[in-house]
Amino acid sequence: MPDSWPSWQADADRWGCITQVMGIEAGHCTQPHGPTGCTVLIARDGAVAGVDVRGAAPGTRETDLLSPANLVERVHAIALCGGSAWGLDAASGVMQWLDEQRIGLDVGVARVPIVPAAVLFDLLVGDPGIRPGARQGYTACQQAGKTPLTCGSVGAGSGASVGKVFGMPCAMRGGIGSASLTVQGVTVAAVIACNALGDVIHPGTGSVVAGARTSPTGHVLRNTHQALLRGESPVAILQGSNTTIGAVATDAVLSKSQAQRLATVAHDGLARSISPVHTMSDGDTLFALATGKVAQHPGMLTLSAMATEVVARATVRAVWSATAYQDDAGLYLPAVTDVRCGGNRF
Repeated sequence: MPDSWPSWQADADRWGCITQVMGIEAGHCTQPHGPTGCTVLIARDGAVAGVDVRGAAPGTRETDLLSPANLVERVHAIALCGGSAWGLDAASGVMQWLDEQRIGLDVGVARVPIVPAAVLFDLLVGDPGIRPGARQGYTACQQAGKTPLTCGSVGAGSGASVGKVFGMPCAMRGGIGSASLTVQGVTVAAVIACNALGDVIHPGTGSVVAGARTSPTGHVLRNTHQALLRGESPVAILQGSNTTIGAVATDAVLSKSQAQRLATVAHDGLARSISPVHTMSDGDTLFALATGKVAQHPGMLTLSAMATEVVARATVRAVWSATAYQDDAGLYLPAVTDVRCGGNRF
């Protein structure tokens, strides 16, 4: 394992967090009885933003306005939510909180908070009738701050799962993770809610960290990529029943077109850490935020390399930090710590 990669046991300081980006606050609302939840990123002074949707089954709000061809330049928050399409309602609560703080686009008679959002499908875990709504979005804003964001089975990652190509009974627990890097005085960070159809891969070793198991009760990882190449048939997969969502943020100054490019190249981090990725059953969506709080700019090539790295790290951290799940219906989703000795070497 390269020295630049923290081990899964490493403390949070070695991983970093998206709140280390100047101008970004973050918070969760977790509904443990779902389990589901939402995670919010707040830019009180606004942030230039971009988005790139790669999965074929996305659930999003306010993404069209992020096109460089469209008028609005800055957003004030990003909402990442569980609950499938119902979860988009959490953004309304984020808007309410921002409105109360008088944060938003000044249109003369009011300040309109701009809150793009994306959702993941977590209805197959727990009670599908429990979903994040406006109240949960508001609560996530109340919890937001500059302290390190908790990772694992919380917020938008509460009901996440990974490794579902061969059926939900053989899957594992997903989650939400964050990571950051600072180069030449500029910080780039990511937060990723990983609910992927595919396996999560360690980019440093190529080994499977979490994913499809060989049996519903076992703790041996199947390696989905190799299994598919061997000719093993996937189960019938409900379209849109997966999705990895997240955001990258930097305190560098970016134009709107540069922010969109950063969101685009950040998907390389998902390609390094999830296999298969961007499938017909995933709605993979990444936002990019630039707060412009520092004058330094190492160049887009360096920022792109940083974005790719922190997205990969945050994805791996999401599953490394997750806890096992078991419900009364018999669904068992082990955590990484449960399968390490079952054929997973990293």
